[in-house]
Amino acid sequence: MIRVNLLPHRQVKRAERQREFGLMAAFSAFAAAAIVFLGYTFINGQVEAQTARNARLDEAIVQLDKEIADIKDLKDQISIMLDRKQVVENLQTNRSQSVVVLDEISRQLPEGMYLKSIKQQGNSITIEGVADTNSRVATLVRNFSTSNWLDTPTLVEIRAVSPDAQNTQKQNIFTLGVNIKSPKAEESKSPTGAVSAGSQ
Repeated sequence: MIRVNLLPHRQVKRAERQREFGLMAAFSAFAAAAIVFLGYTFINGQVEAQTARNARLDEAIVQLDKEIADIKDLKDQISIMLDRKQVVENLQTNRSQSVVVLDEISRQLPEGMYLKSIKQQGNSITIEGVADTNSRVATLVRNFSTSNWLDTPTLVEIRAVSPDAQNTQKQNIFTLGVNIKSPKAEESKSPTGAVSAGSQ
């Protein structure tokens, strides 16, 4: 007996293709949704991890700022202590230096001359005195030039004056500058001192 299919085969195939297309579309939509969900989850996890890292970095930066401030305070304290130490060393050096310089000046002072004042500022000394002749002042300059403690003598001023009307012999008032060449003296740190002495 021969069987005859009376159904239209084209419509059947079209319906099957539509079902397959519907399944593929549903599967594609599900896959796309899954990919979007996984991507969102991954990105959100990365953002949260980066946020946590940023928070840790902020905490570390705050801690470092505190440590830097502490280090700066320590450096300031060390600088203050070093300055005090330098002042004490300079005071110890200058305590004996004044005696040595005065002794050296008295040794180099020629006869026929006396000093009115000696002023020290840093490593510079200003000497004011009276000499009976100009040659005495020149001798004093030469003596300072060969001194072990003094150098660079500079004659600032010299002028002849008459002490009184009865005495016709003139005197020479001079101002002389000289430097201390002690290797331990520090001009930038030495305190200013003034000493007055008179010898004849």
